[in-house]
Amino acid sequence: MSASSSVRRTTAVAAAATALVGAVTLPAAAAGHRPVRPHAVVFISGVRHDRQVRDDRAPRSLNEQWVDITNDSRRPVSLENWTLTDRDGHTYTFSRTRLAGRATVRVHTGAGRDTRTDLYQDRRTRVWDVDSDTATLRDARGRFVDSVSWGHDRHDEATDRRDGAARRHVADHRGLDGHHGLDGRHHGLDGHRGLHGRGHRH
Repeated sequence: MSASSSVRRTTAVAAAATALVGAVTLPAAAAGHRPVRPHAVVFISGVRHDRQVRDDRAPRSLNEQWVDITNDSRRPVSLENWTLTDRDGHTYTFSRTRLAGRATVRVHTGAGRDTRTDLYQDRRTRVWDVDSDTATLRDARGRFVDSVSWGHDRHDEATDRRDGAARRHVADHRGLDGHHGLDGRHHGLDGHRGLHGRGHRH
């Protein structure tokens, strides 16, 4: 079973996070409210980087590693040629991808059939390191959008960006905001999630 935890955020501009060290150890219930997130439109809303599995090369096991990308605005956003990269430079590139407003897409590590809510990197081995790694999202021009990091001192298997103890520093200036759920998925006003397109890895 996975456990939700706060994560260390990194941004294009170095942020002084030492004052938040005590906060990240608090459970969501103790925090009492979600922290303010500065006008994010598209951001990494959740990561699962490890599972207790027998074969980490099996397609099902690989697909239990995932990253959630959320569009927090009311308008659809084209993710064409956006990239999702790990610390070692392994890159997944979105192609012909349009993420609906108030929607989330889950990017799995393994192989599968792309749908409106799930995309697959079609990798044969894990891409996200268990002990320490960083997932970085960049737009089509290569500009930093968001990132999530986890370190050797973390014992959880999943990170959820909606914990009250989470740290958020997001590079976006379009002035749109919203709310999201606790399971890594973000439902729209009509209860649906929407995405069209595929991606490729390298």
